Amino acid sequence: MSEPAANPAATSFPAPAISLPLGLEVLRTYSGALVCLEILFGGLVWILVASSNVPVPLLQGWVMFVSVTTFLLSCAYLSLFITGLADRINTDWNFLDVVYHFIALLFYFAAFVLEAATTAANGGAHITKLANSTESVLCITYPRGNIFTVLDDREYSINVVATIFAFVVTLCYGCSLVMGFKRWRM
Repeated sequence: MSEPAANPAATSFPAPAISLPLGLEVLRTYSGALVCLEILFGGLVWILVASSNVPVPLLQGWVMFVSVTTFLLSCAYLSLFITGLADRINTDWNFLDVVYHFIALLFYFAAFVLEAATTAANGGAHITKLANSTESVLCITYPRGNIFTVLDDREYSINVVATIFAFVVTLCYGCSLVMGFKRWRM
């Protein structure tokens, strides 16, 4: 008797849909450069928020979660393309790129808004030295909202820079989303 015919679906797979180059060539594309910027500035947001002693854990906890998670996911995403493993995984990488950058954009926009709210909630408080004394006095002006933080000048400056970098990362994810959408639709 003859051998049964092999099922073609079991022996061959369609090639994964990838429009980005594999290996180090991905770093020469605008998308690869943007992912590198997302990793760089996202890591800076993570470091800056952690170094500010997290004055409002309820708000800045989300900022930390988003910055750490997207940092790790972007590193994994980029390493799949640099190592060439994306070619071995059968999926539509262009669609996954759009979905990932859309979710990251939403999360990072929320993180940017919460970090800006934490920075703006300083309420005009400042610490001054008494004349002819080594003691510090806390001078509080009128609080402007429901959330009120007391940040010294160093923490306030760190939160301002973290807010700026969170905005830059949000822009990077937005640009990556637009470029990924164009690649997916082509």
